[in-house]
Amino acid sequence: MSVHVIDEANRCLQCPNPRCRENGCPIHTNIPEMIRLFKENRMLEAAQMLFENNPLSMVCSLVCNHENQCEGNCVRGIKGEPIHISSIENYISDSCFERLELKPAPANGMKAAVIGAGPAGITIAIILALKGYSITVFETHDKIGGILRYGIPEFRLPKSILDRYCKKMRELGIKFRPNFAIGGSTGIQDLLNDGYKSVFIGTGAWKPRKLGVPGETFGNVFYAINYLNNPDVYELGDKVAIIGAGNAAMDVARTAIRHGAKEVVVYVRGDEVSASKAEFEYAKVDGVKFEYRKAIVRIEDEGPVFCDMVPDEEKLAQLEAEGADTQKTPLKVLADTEHLIPADSIMIAISQVPQDRIVTHEKELKLNEKGNLATDSKGETSLPGVFASGDVVTGAKTVVAAVAVSKQIAEDMDRYMMGQRGGSNVI
Repeated sequence: MSVHVIDEANRCLQCPNPRCRENGCPIHTNIPEMIRLFKENRMLEAAQMLFENNPLSMVCSLVCNHENQCEGNCVRGIKGEPIHISSIENYISDSCFERLELKPAPANGMKAAVIGAGPAGITIAIILALKGYSITVFETHDKIGGILRYGIPEFRLPKSILDRYCKKMRELGIKFRPNFAIGGSTGIQDLLNDGYKSVFIGTGAWKPRKLGVPGETFGNVFYAINYLNNPDVYELGDKVAIIGAGNAAMDVARTAIRHGAKEVVVYVRGDEVSASKAEFEYAKVDGVKFEYRKAIVRIEDEGPVFCDMVPDEEKLAQLEAEGADTQKTPLKVLADTEHLIPADSIMIAISQVPQDRIVTHEKELKLNEKGNLATDSKGETSLPGVFASGDVVTGAKTVVAAVAVSKQIAEDMDRYMMGQRGGSNVI
């Protein structure tokens, strides 16, 4: 590993206008500086810089869509193989994590609550703790990580990494309330009444999106987010059919194979998967099969029923006449092609939406047009002093996107709370 990383670092051209950073990285990691410090044997400085820019650097180095981000914008990739930036970042962050020198500002006497210990919540908690706030994290699960722990398989993101984060956060003085759901017996107003100057909601997107076809409640049908939460409790049988073609579908497919399924088939509505190229290729290597142009009609006890899809020539001609993008051929359902595909289990993997427990409890919290928690440009909700980001606001998105937005919201929460010093109610 180390020899590979050194070789990759030596290939970096130290571009004066690094596309990997400016165009590729949502959080603008200073990749040339990271590599320069690494090559100068100043790895701890590199790790410190990475953490300050992105507290979840070690996680993002494993789960980001690098082929479309930093590595996809590397100039080396124009005529050859891009630099394996993710491996370099992971080696630095993983090797130095326990040695990072995190020096919180003096305690300012103010408390902030963080609801949800997923990517957004972890980011907010760390940044505010470093600014001198007393932080309590409320989490419905027994351990931190959110979607990182309960939605990404171990073979992609080892859970031990999240345990290391928990230890580091405790060293910062962050307190945890595990197995505790805000929005039940305790609401946001209770937190504000107890003196928390600000509250952050980062509860993620945990409610599966339904297909909306007959048979979805049958006993052989499962949702990806539920399965990935604890795959050991499921008996899927030998043949598994997966509806959906994103990264979650790839995670489910690869996990099912590792748990003994003999035939796992992903059914794709269009001509290509929406998952990243890397995850798609790994799934094929693991033995996952793919069937394209399949539209789910209903589910029966024996398996899913599909119709075939064919190019919609009329729609294509209309799009071409309008000058619209026609790189993806529009498809339509072909009549009289219903067919049952036998399967022991059917897994639905078509994304997730936020739970509505907190919104139901807190009537003053407003939703946006997509049904997610509504916030302004500073991440503040319709309740003064209550902020939100991550999947609960945007729907299911990437980890690095949640971190990038949460960094800015942490600064806005800091400004809000400093305006609240002394009991004023300045917004």
